[in-house]
Amino acid sequence: MNNQILIKNGYVYDPINKIDGEKMDIAIKNGRIVPLSEIDESKAKVIDASGKVVMPGGVDMHTHIAGPKVNLGRLMRPEDHYYSIVKLIPGVRRSGTGITTPSTTVVGYKYAKMGWTTAIDPASPPLKNRHTHEELDDTPILDKAVFILMDSNWFVLKYLEKGDIEKCAAFVAWLLKATKGYAIKIVDPGVAIPWIRGKGYGLGLDDQIPPFNITPREIVRGLCKVNKMLKLPHPIHVHCNRLGIPGNYQTTIETMKAVSDLADEDVNIHITHVQFNSYGGVGWANLKSRAEEIAKYINSVNHVTLDMGQIIFGEATTMTADAPFEYALYHTTKWKWGGAEVEAEAAAGIVPFTYKRKNYVNAIQWCIGLEVALLVQDPWKVVLTTDHPNGGPFTSYPEVIAWLMSKKAREKVLEKLNKRALREVALPSIDREYSLYEIAVITRAGPAKLLGLDNIKGHLGPGADADVAIYDLNPAEVDFSENYEVIEKAFSSALYTIKGGEIVVKDGELVKYGYGKTYYVEAKVEDALMQEVLGEVKEKFNEWYTISFENYEIHDHELRHPQPIKVGGV
Repeated sequence: MNNQILIKNGYVYDPINKIDGEKMDIAIKNGRIVPLSEIDESKAKVIDASGKVVMPGGVDMHTHIAGPKVNLGRLMRPEDHYYSIVKLIPGVRRSGTGITTPSTTVVGYKYAKMGWTTAIDPASPPLKNRHTHEELDDTPILDKAVFILMDSNWFVLKYLEKGDIEKCAAFVAWLLKATKGYAIKIVDPGVAIPWIRGKGYGLGLDDQIPPFNITPREIVRGLCKVNKMLKLPHPIHVHCNRLGIPGNYQTTIETMKAVSDLADEDVNIHITHVQFNSYGGVGWANLKSRAEEIAKYINSVNHVTLDMGQIIFGEATTMTADAPFEYALYHTTKWKWGGAEVEAEAAAGIVPFTYKRKNYVNAIQWCIGLEVALLVQDPWKVVLTTDHPNGGPFTSYPEVIAWLMSKKAREKVLEKLNKRALREVALPSIDREYSLYEIAVITRAGPAKLLGLDNIKGHLGPGADADVAIYDLNPAEVDFSENYEVIEKAFSSALYTIKGGEIVVKDGELVKYGYGKTYYVEAKVEDALMQEVLGEVKEKFNEWYTISFENYEIHDHELRHPQPIKVGGV
């Protein structure tokens, strides 16, 4: 490996360092960005980036790419693997298949080809997280992490029911370390509890969850307090109640308001795939966009961020720990459905789905994701996602970027949509177009900052990981609003992707691969409190689980490149 790389004369977009298209050089040495003075140009690999765009490697904060739910999705979708085949090239890449549920290898290769270098799986039940880590370990190139499902965990609910936040925090700290998880994930808070009793669809924020004397609001608030107490790097990551139900925008706004008094000056809640939670109307026949109301609230506060959950017309594979929603969706599609329950922790469902331009509901959904992203004034509050593979595959990000940067690109799609749907949305009247700087915010700097990794990810300043993407875009010569095809083409196939100081993609083709790090959190908790909580957990563990307590914990030696993040706590 040549451990020195000099990228010369590129147009650099690095929002964390407030660099907006400046023509400058970037120096890399031993896997890190360094000052130019530390490079010996005569010994460095020199990349001429004249007339090209240079950005940090992309950071996807919400993408379902690993674990039992994804593996079940692969088994349910053999047709998904007929049309996309990556062939083995010895020493360069392994083989793989799949579009909406790709193989582990294909996930790494396709992200790298687009210039993305970090990806987070946002929902894994603790008991199944060993499987999730095994698949992430087999995913090449990317650095990664896992968010842990906690909203229906019996231990969490017992502590919250009693109002014992300190013990709940200690349990959460142990759970994150034991499962090598990174953040608290909340999905339709508490829904797995009534679901296993045959109920749960449409659970409201203030509905009681028997047999626990608790509501979804109390779960969200309690875990928000825990998050703050432990000083975790990422805010609670929330899939709101009543996802996918007309009229749910009110529940979404109430969920955001529920923790507003706990915020201080910090972001303390991230609303994920907001498109699915921005619906007005009282039924599918009169579904309406309520993106304007959602954006209005987001613009008025500082404690909330969100990601888009943009849908892509065509094939998708929906998968979520919101089991009753998936069961309801199955009755709409009348095709395939897979369901699973995880003892004392979660429930999930999987349904293949096709989004259609001429379908009234699907057309409105497509508009909503873009509306929210365009109407929220501060791009640092927005993260680009498709909720892969729920809204569509992550490989569609270049298309979404083109839609955000070009009204003309949006209009081309609008021409083909259900005409009645266009009367219920605001998108045709929105003129805003994102800049390349703002794209760098929502795909790199913003998610890195929200993950608490902005010291090493999402920027190109000295000390950062040398994760860099170079694109064939010339902002001095191209009007991106008019020539949106150039945007999509460039972001689909990076000229170079550099991961950890090594060139892994050149001219859109994979030339080398290795394996990245897995980040997890170790939160400090006073020893006496932790021992008390572990004593209570062990007392109930054999009653609630079919696995022994000793076999539950995942150890560092089970991961390829574990990277603990130590934080303050109780």
